[in-house]
Amino acid sequence: MSHETLWAPWRLNYIVNALDKDVADAPKEGCFFCRYREDTHDAENYVVDRSEHSLIVLNRFPYNNGHLLIAPREHKAALEELGDAELLDLQVQLRRMVKLLSLVMGAEGFNVGLNLGRVAGAGLPGHLHWHIVPRWNGDVNFMPAIADTKVIPQSLDALYQLLRNDLATVP
Repeated sequence: MSHETLWAPWRLNYIVNALDKDVADAPKEGCFFCRYREDTHDAENYVVDRSEHSLIVLNRFPYNNGHLLIAPREHKAALEELGDAELLDLQVQLRRMVKLLSLVMGAEGFNVGLNLGRVAGAGLPGHLHWHIVPRWNGDVNFMPAIADTKVIPQSLDALYQLLRNDLATVP
């Protein structure tokens, strides 16, 4: 089997930052959710929406097109740290985003997940967050199956604008 190369230079920032600092050692300093909470450059940070207790952000390193992250505004690592109002708001936002992705992108299904702790796969273990990954029939093609490579067909900028344009349609 021959080896093919797919250049993905946008991944370098993620790799370098992941190697340079252990977010468990400096949870708030290395936390992009906490930076985005304070920053007003939502388009630059791909913050799709904010609610009283939640931030909704496009994943810069998506598993699939439309991959969103929903996090509490406050830096909390465990479910038991969330108050009832925060937990309810996070779940309401999760429901809204599933509806938005269904309407805007025609998603036929979703993987929704929460990784608690580094050993469970959390890349940012200090700030819990849900992943919403839209799925379509046949979305796993030959690239991930044969070449161990994902193909994302839409830029984050274009997807961000699409979601922001239709955000008001999901109460």
